[in-house]
Amino acid sequence: MGRQSSIKQLAPDILEQLHELLRDPRVNQLDATARINAILEERGEEPVSKSAVNRYKLNMDQVGAAIRESREMAEIWIGKLGAAPQSQVANLTSEIIRNSLIDLSLAIQKMTMGQSDPEVIAGAVKLIKDLSYSHEKLEKAVSETTEREAKIKEQARKEALEEAAVNAEEAAKSLGVSDAGTKQLRDAITKAMA
Repeated sequence: MGRQSSIKQLAPDILEQLHELLRDPRVNQLDATARINAILEERGEEPVSKSAVNRYKLNMDQVGAAIRESREMAEIWIGKLGAAPQSQVANLTSEIIRNSLIDLSLAIQKMTMGQSDPEVIAGAVKLIKDLSYSHEKLEKAVSETTEREAKIKEQARKEALEEAAVNAEEAAKSLGVSDAGTKQLRDAITKAMA
């Protein structure tokens, strides 16, 4: 098993300071490393290497880029679906989350390859179990949304046919069609509702 990054072993307050330094465009990595090492020295702790800070910064940049890309895609889709029915937005959201679950599952699998540490494996198993549960809830929500949309469409169809039957009956009466004829017309239209 590989050992944990020296950066991830930092105390939370020092790690937060490192984050601030790495996000500040006026501070380069060498300065950030020097400042963090000065704090660590004051506390009597081991310094971090420049390469560890560089690897951590690269990882931060990758995560940041992924978040930005995700937000940009969301803005594009929201722009395209602006006035789209809510079910379309729900289905899109479901698909995005489903893809994210797959990506996360692959990352977990990659992370645990070659691991023999029971804690790492147990953590991965728990994470996959949680992902499965999340996916199940997501699929249920999409199914319920689809059912609800179908019921709404069916209700709207019935209401439209009922209105058409009433309008046709009134029009037939105004044209002098017999009561039997208007009833037959109404029955033909309402039969379509069945």
